[in-house]
Amino acid sequence: MYNAATQASPGIRILVVRLGSMGDIIHALPAVATLKHSFPNSRLTWVVESHWAELLEGNVFVDRVVMLDRRSAAGILRGWRELRSERYDLAVDFQGLIKSALAASLARPDRIYGFHHTLLREKAAGLFYSSKTLSPAKHVVDRNLDLAGSAGANSVLRAFPLPQGRPEGQLPQGDFVLACPLGGWAGKEWPFEYYEELARRLRSGMALPLVVNGPPQTSLRLAGIRDAVVHCSGVAGLIDITRRAAAVVGIDSGPVHLAAALGKPGVAIFGPTDPARNGPYGETFTVLRSPDAVTTYQRSSTVAPSMFEITPRAVFEALKLRLNRPASAGCLA
Repeated sequence: MYNAATQASPGIRILVVRLGSMGDIIHALPAVATLKHSFPNSRLTWVVESHWAELLEGNVFVDRVVMLDRRSAAGILRGWRELRSERYDLAVDFQGLIKSALAASLARPDRIYGFHHTLLREKAAGLFYSSKTLSPAKHVVDRNLDLAGSAGANSVLRAFPLPQGRPEGQLPQGDFVLACPLGGWAGKEWPFEYYEELARRLRSGMALPLVVNGPPQTSLRLAGIRDAVVHCSGVAGLIDITRRAAAVVGIDSGPVHLAAALGKPGVAIFGPTDPARNGPYGETFTVLRSPDAVTTYQRSSTVAPSMFEITPRAVFEALKLRLNRPASAGCLA
């Protein structure tokens, strides 16, 4: 049986479980790179929900991707069979939910590494783990690195290997600012009318159009943001447009974490969630948050009051500094 305290033997087989979502997968990339880099002769398999698999295309640290389609019994069965087609010396569950711990367990690894129950949203997931890591780190990226370290990965590699993406839809000629207004729940979204004012300020002050992006099914909602260019795409299109953008504005959602991982400059607007834990990783983003914001991860259906306190003017001024562009005389007061 594999022992994380010893040197890895050639051919060690590692299973990584991080099923979704976009931001969480991106936050796991350095830890997975660290696992592969620490055990250079290993074979690493990542099990992920099928609609996020594009984030792992061409990842040099991942030898095999198992796609789990939980939308149907047939999809779950296919994923289960593919998981069971190989044996694993160890599994690392970066998600910490019952569904992810169960996926790791069904693969029959010799050992399963996960977080201590005090760090789990679903504490019952810890029942599946052979080893439980209590990380002192604040940010999720660093917690994931600590978890990889508990599995024996001792050569840290803070890398975000992401695919190039593919163009989807029409974009403005020249530079533009990208915004992704939609979040997983309404409480952490910035008011839509604020994007309209931001778009006007960007055109008047820096001659930059604001492009708002979302999946195709959100096109009608995004069309309600006047003075902005609507761009709808899938994951590959989002990666491509993020690479092309001069800067990115966003909230606590996958697109901001994607932009930070790609080293893009930008502004992140936070309210109910804690940017020290969930904020953009690295130094390229300015984080704006009201000092009166109350931290909560309860999924409310209305915009949090603290999000209204971050004004379009404040976001514009922060963008101006990030882009190192002085405002023109025609800028809105």
